[in-house]
Amino acid sequence: MNILIVKLSAIGDVIHTLPALNAIRQHYPEAHMTWLVEEAAADLVIGHRALDRVIVSGRKRWIAQLRSSLRKQAIAEIRAFWRDLRDTHYDIVIDFQSLLKSGMLVRLARGTRRIGFDKGMQHQEHSYLFLNERVPPVDMEVHALTRGLMLLEAIGIHTREAVYHVPVSEDDRRRVNDLLKNQGIDGSRRLVAINPVALWETKLWRNERFAALADWFIREEQVDVVFTGGPGDRREVADIQAMMAAPAASLAGKTSLNQLAALYRQSEVLITTDTGPMHLAAAVGTPVVALFGPTAPWRTGPFGEGHRVIRTAPPCSPCFKRRCDEHQCRCMNEITVEMVREAVKGLLAEITELPINQGSSN
Repeated sequence: MNILIVKLSAIGDVIHTLPALNAIRQHYPEAHMTWLVEEAAADLVIGHRALDRVIVSGRKRWIAQLRSSLRKQAIAEIRAFWRDLRDTHYDIVIDFQSLLKSGMLVRLARGTRRIGFDKGMQHQEHSYLFLNERVPPVDMEVHALTRGLMLLEAIGIHTREAVYHVPVSEDDRRRVNDLLKNQGIDGSRRLVAINPVALWETKLWRNERFAALADWFIREEQVDVVFTGGPGDRREVADIQAMMAAPAASLAGKTSLNQLAALYRQSEVLITTDTGPMHLAAAVGTPVVALFGPTAPWRTGPFGEGHRVIRTAPPCSPCFKRRCDEHQCRCMNEITVEMVREAVKGLLAEITELPINQGSSN
């Protein structure tokens, strides 16, 4: 049996689909399983123990190259991608994305059963039109990870737990340790990670508050602090570091997703905005303190027990807006340093009484 999973992006969404992948593998242990994913999140599934093959789409890069001098290269890669997508007949194709871009690829793949949610899911973009087996829509107020498992339940694939198995190698762990040592962190003190940046400006917390929070924990809790983020986040992290009295490390833009998972695995807690790394930490069993404003943590918060969500919940939240001209991001601005500090202190106190990262599924 050949099975194709379609979940292209984003980082958090791909992480939320890993438990469904493992459930399918458990149900069909002999199946040949392929995952179709875009480049930004590909590291999360390449080398995954439950997969036999990964097909990577360079959609965003190809669009840019088609408008540049690299047009011929893009066309050649698109043709190769097309051949890869069409070279296998799949008994089952499952669309976990429910967007137009995924629906089109589901239809282009050679699949007997094309399965996904029927009309009625929010932000669906008519993806159900490309399916020949439509599962009744579920409530969007259910957590995204659970919605994926509910899709499987409807076709007879059952699971009792969320298992991720994020692929992390010994080389990833060594690389992270080397990066930390280069910035003066030798593992002798507890490690707290902070991921301060998000793509939406409405999800951001003030840099000076992150700086004050980090300084307090270094001074009062005697921990090492490491900031994380992507290559585009380096300036914001440097700005936070410049506001601090104590030194802190930064691995922003210096790790792959697998190495970031290794870093979070050895951190006692991650303090973060609502963004992909939040889900990565939860997936490797690290307690998360998540700052939520314009979005709904019951839909897309850190999944599982042992996490803390800080949310002031003004009447306008959740608005799901990327810009906030009317209320000036009241939902995030009302979160104080003290609120975050007390949540982290509570988690650190619990961790000292339990095995580190208890419950990790890595």
